[in-house]
Amino acid sequence: MKPPKETLQESIAHQRESLVSLLQEPMRRLAEECVPVWGDREKLDVLLGAALKELPYCKHLYALDANAIQISDNVSHEGLLEGFGRNRAKRPYLREITNSTDFFLSDAYISLRERRPSLTAIQAVRNAAGEVLGYVGAYFGLRDLPLTRELYEEPRYWRQIKGDPSIRGTVFHQTRSDSEMDQHVDTVLGVVVELMLYHGVFHVMLHFSSSRAIVWVMEDPYSYRLLDIEALIGPDICLAYPRTPYPSGARVPPEQVRGVLEAFRTLRLMDEMFYLRSGTLNIFNGLVGLTFSCDGSHYLPYDEFLRKDHDFWTGITSSKGS
Repeated sequence: MKPPKETLQESIAHQRESLVSLLQEPMRRLAEECVPVWGDREKLDVLLGAALKELPYCKHLYALDANAIQISDNVSHEGLLEGFGRNRAKRPYLREITNSTDFFLSDAYISLRERRPSLTAIQAVRNAAGEVLGYVGAYFGLRDLPLTRELYEEPRYWRQIKGDPSIRGTVFHQTRSDSEMDQHVDTVLGVVVELMLYHGVFHVMLHFSSSRAIVWVMEDPYSYRLLDIEALIGPDICLAYPRTPYPSGARVPPEQVRGVLEAFRTLRLMDEMFYLRSGTLNIFNGLVGLTFSCDGSHYLPYDEFLRKDHDFWTGITSSKGS
């Protein structure tokens, strides 16, 4: 049995632990080697250049004095780059350094010059008495690091996200207007159910207010297809999608698909002030997405969604503004 996949935060933490294990010892040795030549720009450049062989994924190394002023050039695999004299004191990777910190791996940040996600490892350089002479910095482009990067598991618990405050502030002054999809909702839902059960559609976004749908199909999962109301009210659209067996790996049982979509209709028509603007269903991860008139959004497992009745949603949207 395969172990469960990590969550997003667990995956990030695991990758950072791997990086610390990879970098900490080479950076410690480099700091020790720098002490005898500390303050000599040329000798530091030579030493940093040799150290890059142990850090093949590092874009460049540099040395800073105790005030975070650069006392070496940026030493890259291609040679020396501009950087001597640069004040790095306000960079995010130096704000966490303290006198008791010997090694620190920054959070990812957007680099000033390349404008790309990056990481910096900082190693304190200490003399024989333990006093901090300065720091050695190693700069990495995030995309270049040798990580496992196994895709994390999308969490399957209820998440609520607040929307535009200006929309929430005016929700009591609006009323729902019947859209074309509202007027043909039975036909639309019948078509979408058919597409999901028998024609390979695994993800659907129904935009009730603007009378359109966006669908993804298993035969071509990297592209989405936009269906306007004319397509959605014509059952012969099913002729344009190949017959596809309902996937055995789907989390949503086929007999529950219609129930989820019909619950969208209930939420759309439940109240003239608080109502569903759009609903999404993905049969593989089993998640339902809801966006209400107050612009708040909810993401929750399909089975939990089906357990909530009309009164529950009326209460949560009106009392909390979604």
